[in-house]
Formats: sequence, structure tokens, C-alpha cells
Amino acid sequence: MRIAFTVVVLTALLLGCKQDKDTADTKMVFKYNQFTGISSLDPAFSRDQATMWATHQIFDGLVEVNEQLEVVPCIARSWELSDDGKRYIFHLRGDVRFHDHELFEAGKGRKVIASDFVYSFNRLLDENVASTGAWLVRGKVTEQDPFVAFNDSTLIINLAIPYRPFLSVLTLPYFSVVPKEVVDHYGKDFRTHPVGSGPFAFKLWDEQKAMFLEKNTDYFMKDEQGKSLPYLDGVKISFINDRASEFEQFRQGNLDFMSGIDPAYKNMIIDQDGSLKEAFQSSIDMFTFPYLNTEYLGFSLAKQNNPVIGNKKVRQAINMGFDREKMIQYLRNGIGIPAHAGMIPAGLPSYDPNKVNGYQYDIKKAKSLLKEAGYENGEGTGEITLYTSSGYIDMCTFISKALEDIGLTVKVEMMEAALQRELMRKNDLDFFRGSWIGDFPDGENYLALFYGKNGVPPNYTFFKNERFDQLYELAVQTSDPSEYIPMYHEMENIIVEEAPVVPLYYDEAVRFVNKNVKGLPNNAMNLLDLKKVWLE
Repeated sequence: MRIAFTVVVLTALLLGCKQDKDTADTKMVFKYNQFTGISSLDPAFSRDQATMWATHQIFDGLVEVNEQLEVVPCIARSWELSDDGKRYIFHLRGDVRFHDHELFEAGKGRKVIASDFVYSFNRLLDENVASTGAWLVRGKVTEQDPFVAFNDSTLIINLAIPYRPFLSVLTLPYFSVVPKEVVDHYGKDFRTHPVGSGPFAFKLWDEQKAMFLEKNTDYFMKDEQGKSLPYLDGVKISFINDRASEFEQFRQGNLDFMSGIDPAYKNMIIDQDGSLKEAFQSSIDMFTFPYLNTEYLGFSLAKQNNPVIGNKKVRQAINMGFDREKMIQYLRNGIGIPAHAGMIPAGLPSYDPNKVNGYQYDIKKAKSLLKEAGYENGEGTGEITLYTSSGYIDMCTFISKALEDIGLTVKVEMMEAALQRELMRKNDLDFFRGSWIGDFPDGENYLALFYGKNGVPPNYTFFKNERFDQLYELAVQTSDPSEYIPMYHEMENIIVEEAPVVPLYYDEAVRFVNKNVKGLPNNAMNLLDLKKVWLE
């Protein structure tokens, strides 16, 4: 039965007012917190997990990934790829509609057609829009007519070169379909007035308090028994920016779900070995699984204002100068895999620590490298500043303390995460903590961080290497894994040797879920997919 959400009820939900749990007003509303807030609901700017989780509920694309990270149909019911690997032909479903909106005829959401995708994809390339996802398309599609609506149900995409990962790229929220008339009407304010075709429709957003999404009762997807999706009546996203307070709300049952571990609460909910504490086992389920995210420290190599980090041997010494195992055990309660290979994380077929010879903890070798670099015992290096956001202060402090043993003085400076990303983009930070959450399940996505022809994003280190670029260009056009995976390994070993980054660990996703939540899928992309979730 559809819930009739009134403005009064929505406002109450946003403000967190408690209501009788037996009433329809609070039935089947999934509640989670977004600690960092959400910057935009325009999928053209879905560059971080917070935005991706929210836009994934509101928008759909041609294809999506399932729990096994396989590309499966969404709005496209089928597709073909030409023999030369340069033309995709997508055949669209005929029963997909945008959410109801006053800008549509009679306020009723209109049918999604191929020309909507042409508009949406061209918008990513529009310099006036300045989408953060433009790099995923630019240079990969033809300059003339890259996207063509052959008719209302047939979309053609023309690639400039064969690009094997392209179908996986299309699963990203960036490639969601949006209605031109609504975007044109709101302009930049589309970020707060989103209209998509996904399982939930936007209702209200107080950027300081919470957001509410309402069930799309006209959604086209059904479950295996033919029942319409989604099951939930709504989604409430709160913006509590204090991790301890977030945990307390979850502990009290005011949040249904919490993702990740944080120093503010990790020792209250998990034991030192990474298992859920006994006190919570009757009310909470804990899920830990491989997560396609590599945490790292990065060096900017574009300018040599700092000759110390411009020296490869110094960067190699830093890679050897701290104990990753100890860091994971004591700071993350054993959750995560120490990064002793390259940037491609565990969970992908191309991850192979036997083929990629990364760094091990070795103080003697680290000191020797500093001496070879002309900085014996760290003399002459001065103070090196490492920039990070608040959630990683403990880890960066651990590393800075360890590097004292090889003679380096590293000052850890905290800044707001959004400011740090902006300064990284402008090449204003010489040494910074970063992370790369896989956009799509292919090792190429991690190697793209070092492709010399890529700007920022994703090449935040401004790395450039001729042999690496040659291998990259060949690998993305190669379809046989037995051929391109060895190329990936050679590229990774170039990164290890040149050391533009310090891989820290390959992440593991941790989810804490109240036991009344059913049907929540887990996957190595850590996507939040609520289509088949229900509450008991």
C-alpha cells in the first residue's frame, strides 16, 4: 500500500521527531547518516561516496553492477558491440518514466527515451557544466556525434578507440539519465531539485539537518516474484557531523545502518581482532568484505619546489619507513590489508602481490636510501608537511612518528576534506593523504591515476612516464585478460619503482546493520542499493 506522505509528516521526519512506530508515517523508512554531508544531487558531480549513495537512489542509467560486480541491464534491456570494438548499440526499455514533476505535461513523469541519454552524456562533456566525470568520457568517444539517438529506443555510442572497460564505466552515477527540460529550468540549482527515474524520488532537503526521498510508485523494476520495487516507502538521510553522536544514534536504533569504522567509536563496537563485541551481537549484524578502495599518501611531482620529495630515493625511503601491519592492527583493529603491492587493491583479478613487488618495512634500507639521496640520517631534509583530513589524523601521526626513526621530520597538518581535494586539484599540496575508491571494477581505474595524459582528476600526483603510458594505451584496447593483466603488473612495478605514492592499505568495507533490516546487498564497490531492502 502506498504511503501518502504529507508535508507535515515529511517535515517531522526531517527534524527527527519521534512518532508512534505502529503508524504508517514511520513504516518502512530506511534511515542512515551521511557524516560528510552531500554537496550535490546532480549526478554530473557524483564524485564521492556520499553523493553516489544518494544519487543512486534517485537516478538510473543504461546498466548497473550486481553483487558479483557483473554489468547487468538497467534502462538498457540489451546491447551489442561492433566487431572493431568502437560502437555500442543499446536497446532501451519502453516502460521507464521520469519522476512526476510540474514541468512535465499534467505533472506526470514522461517516458525516458534515447535522446535523453544523448543530452545527459553530452552534458558531461560540456565545459560550462564542468562535470567532475568528464575525464571518464573525454578522449574515449569520437569528437563528432559521440552519442546518437537512432530512434526513441535505440542509443548508439561511438568510441574513438576500442576501450575495454567502457561498459563498466557506464555503471557510474555520472552516466545517469536526466530530463533536459528540468535541468534547463533549474540550471545549477538542479543540484537541489533533482528529477530522475530511480526507485526513490526527491522530496525535501535541509542541508544542515536531513534529506528525505519518497518511494517511486511508478518504478519499472520488479522482483523475482513480479512484485514492484522498491519495498521501502522512503529513505531519510541525516547529516550528523560528529562520529560519536552518529554512533549513539545508531546504538539507540534511530539509524538503521552505519558504514565504516572511526576512532570515535571503533573500540566501543568491535574487539581488537575486528569482531563485533558480544554486547551488540543480539541487535546488530556486522558485515566485513573486500572493498575496492586503496588508501595512500601522494606526492605532487609537477613542480619541484620541494627538492626533497622530488628525489625518488626519498620517496622510496618513506615507503619503507613504517610498519603497515602494525598500523592496521592497532589503528583499524585488523580491518584492512597492508599494501605491499601496488595501487590495485585486493578483490580485483589483477591484484597479485607475487607479481608486483611493493614495499616492506625496512629501516636499514630506508636509511641507506636517504644516504644515497644525499640526506644521511635525514640531514638537510627540513620539515616535510603531510596534509590530511580529520578522519586520518591518527594514521598520519603514526607514520610521521615512525619516520622519525629514519631521520625524517614530518609535520601532520589537518584541513577540511573538501578544501584538501581542491588544493590537490590546484597542485598546491606537495604531500597529502588520499584514497581511491574504485569507480568501476577494473584495475585500469587505478592505473588511470598515473596516465600522463590524464589531468586532475584523477592524476593528482601529476605523474608521467613514457613506458607506463605506452602500456596503458595498449592494455585498455586489449580484451584478453591473459594479455592485459601482465601489462597491468608491469605498470604497477613502474609505480613502485618511481614511488609517486605510498600505498597504505587495501580497504575492507565494514557495515553495521540493525537486525530488522533485510535484503541489503553487499559488494566490493560498497554501493548502497536500497531497491530490495525492507524492514521487519
